[in-house]
Amino acid sequence: MMDSIEKDLKALERQYWDAVQRKDSEAAIELSDDSCLVVGAQGLGSVTREQLAKMLQQAGYELQRYSFDDTQFQVRQVTDNVAVVAYQVEEELIVDGKPHKLEAYDASVWVKRDGKWRCALHTESLRGDPFGRDKPANA
Repeated sequence: MMDSIEKDLKALERQYWDAVQRKDSEAAIELSDDSCLVVGAQGLGSVTREQLAKMLQQAGYELQRYSFDDTQFQVRQVTDNVAVVAYQVEEELIVDGKPHKLEAYDASVWVKRDGKWRCALHTESLRGDPFGRDKPANA
């Protein structure tokens, strides 16, 4: 049986993904900490709630569908007010007008403030060879 914190955080991750899919900046802002670190293939950055809202509205892609691999979903509660989640996700997107599928491994750090969990860090690593051998060589 899944414990309460795992259920709660899995539901929050789904709410966040749903907000991205709908480009619902208000829902995403509600789930985000005042500033959220974001790490991915394009680099790293710190995103305020206002910047997140603009990013969602101006996104150059559409998230058509996503799914978590429930067998890969892991939660570690670090303190009463800090928890880390990690999971595998499959995404179907429209990028540059073309359908695209990808598999990735994501992680988020959630911080409880004023009784509400908020995402303070999110990372996404595309599935593939850890040394990049499955990617085209740079010319």
